[in-house]
Amino acid sequence: MANSEKGKKGSLKSTITVAMSNYLEAGSIVAGAGGLTLWMEYLDLDDFKLGLLGALSANGFGAAVGALLGGFLVDKYGRKFIYKYDLIAYMLGVLLIVFSFNFPMLLIGYVVTGIAVGAAIPAAWTYIAEEAPEGERAARVGWGQLAWSIGPAITLFLSVALAPLGLLGSRLIFAQLFVIALVTWILQQQINESTIWEEEKEKQNKLKKKGKLTDVSLKELLSVKENRKALFLLIGIYGFWNLVAGVMGYFMPYIYETVGGLTSTQANLLQGTLWLLTVVSTYFVFIKLGDKVNRKALFGIGAVMGIVAWLILTFGGMGWTELLLFVLLWGTAAGFGAQSFYALWSSELFHTKYRAKAQGLMFSVARIGVGLFSLVIALLITTLGFKIAGLIMIAFLIIHLVIGLTMSPETRGKSLEEIQKERYGA
Repeated sequence: MANSEKGKKGSLKSTITVAMSNYLEAGSIVAGAGGLTLWMEYLDLDDFKLGLLGALSANGFGAAVGALLGGFLVDKYGRKFIYKYDLIAYMLGVLLIVFSFNFPMLLIGYVVTGIAVGAAIPAAWTYIAEEAPEGERAARVGWGQLAWSIGPAITLFLSVALAPLGLLGSRLIFAQLFVIALVTWILQQQINESTIWEEEKEKQNKLKKKGKLTDVSLKELLSVKENRKALFLLIGIYGFWNLVAGVMGYFMPYIYETVGGLTSTQANLLQGTLWLLTVVSTYFVFIKLGDKVNRKALFGIGAVMGIVAWLILTFGGMGWTELLLFVLLWGTAAGFGAQSFYALWSSELFHTKYRAKAQGLMFSVARIGVGLFSLVIALLITTLGFKIAGLIMIAFLIIHLVIGLTMSPETRGKSLEEIQKERYGA
C-alpha cells in the first residue's frame, strides 16, 4: 500500500475525497429544491409532475435503484470500484438538467443523477468506516455527514446570490455541481482500496476455491438473524426520519413559500441557515463527541429536538419566531441525528461481506419511502392542509425515536473486527 498521504489507511484526505460523494448527492437534491418554483413556472408543472420530479430524483426512486445496485457491486468488486464510473454518470445527469428545455429532459436528468448518487452512498459510508483510524470511526463518519450538510448550505446560498438571474441561476447551480463532480472524480481515482475489504475478499476467494463458499445473495443476507435485527433497527430509525428529512430536503423551500408566504429568497436563506447549523453541530457534536459519549443518549437528544421543532412549526404557525425556532432546533439536531448514526451503525453492525449490500438495501428502502411520499406531499398540503402533513411528520419522528432508544447498540471503543466477532462469532 502506498505510504503517501493521499492513499494510506486512515488518511483524512481520503476520507474527505470519498465524503464528497455525499456533498454531491445532497447538493443535487437541494439544487432542485431551491429552483423548484422557477422550473414550475418555466415548464408549467402541475402537482403531479412536481411530485414526480421529487419521487424519481436523488431524493427518491432514482437513488433507491442506484443504492441497491451499488451495494452489490461494491461488495463484489471493491469499495473503490464504484468511483471509476459513478461520477461520470452523475455529470451526464447534471448536464441534462443544466440544458433542459422540456419536462422529459429535466426528468431524465433527475433520474440519471439520482441513480448515480444512490450508487455511491454505500461505497462512501462503508469505505470511510472501514478505513477509519482506531477510536475515530464516528468522527470519520461525521466528515461524511459534514460534506452532506455543506452541499445544501452552499447550494442554497448560491440560490440567493443568483436569484436575480431567475432560471439561469438555477442552471448555474447545477453547473457548479458538474465542476465539483469532475474534480472529485479525478481525486477519487487516487485513493486505495479498503484494507478490510481486501482481506475479507482474499478469505472468500480461498473458500470458493475449496467449494465452501458461494457469492453472497440477498437471500443469505436476510437469512442471518443478526442481519435482520440490524436491518429492523436501521430502517426503523433512518427510514422514518428520512421520510421527514427527505421531504424537507426537496420541498421545504416550496412549503415556506406556499404555506408561509415567504419569497423565494427568504425561503432559501432560511433553509441555508438550517443547513449551516447542521454543519456546525456535525463538527462540534458528532465529530468531537461521537467516539467519547453515550451514543444512545446523543441520538435521543437529537431525536427529541427534531420532534419539538416540528411541533412548533405545525401548531405555532409560520411566523418568524416559529420559523427561526424550527430552523435552530432542526438544523442543530440534524447534525447528530438519525442519518449520522445510521451511517455509523450500518457500517458497524454488518459483517464485511454483507456491509455494502445491507447499506444499499436499507438506503433503497428509505428512498423508496421518500419517493412514494413525494408523490403525494404537495397534493396532501393543498387538499388537507399543512397541519395534517405536520402531524404525519411528527408521527414518523416519534416512531424513529422509540426504535432508536429501545434497540440502538453501544459500540464505542470497539474495532469493526471485534464487533463482527461479537455478533457473528469466529
